[in-house]
Amino acid sequence: MSPAIRAATPADLVAVTAIYDHAVRHGTASFELAPPDASEMARRRQALVDAGYPYLVAEIDGVIAGYAYAGPYRARPAYRWSVEDSIYVAPRMHRRGVGAALLGRLIADAEQSGFRQMIAVIGDSSQAPSIALHRAAGFRTIGTIENVGFKFGRWLDSVLMQRALGPGATKPPEGGEYRMANNE
Repeated sequence: MSPAIRAATPADLVAVTAIYDHAVRHGTASFELAPPDASEMARRRQALVDAGYPYLVAEIDGVIAGYAYAGPYRARPAYRWSVEDSIYVAPRMHRRGVGAALLGRLIADAEQSGFRQMIAVIGDSSQAPSIALHRAAGFRTIGTIENVGFKFGRWLDSVLMQRALGPGATKPPEGGEYRMANNE
């Protein structure tokens, strides 16, 4: 059965928190060392949603199978048109198309919101499934930052991948250049 993808709601955060908790405690997709609690996860989700970024969940048979969101790639104003994606799948839901379905919808929602570039910062260069998932969705590898994180007693790389959204860099974004009020 294909996962159903929809916008996450506050009611989904118990499942989202559990998925992320497992990823932090047992994996290298996140460089966090201690998993945040449900209230912190709710705060993070609300901040992204309030800022206009997509935050999604995947369901299979009424069970949250994974979640994904886009957030700011960097905080400075000129980066406003670029987003970083994050995708987490429940361990028992791996290899069921959840990640691909989430990423496909995340790309579509980010394009519809006018974003122009999506960056994947993949924790650990040995994350072959995540790298393959992104490559299949049109991302290309743009570099590796070696030995940038230390977790589980070893140094970890970050693999950077990038994909254009919509017209990408072929024309200026809708609304023109972002200008701060005091620099107009």
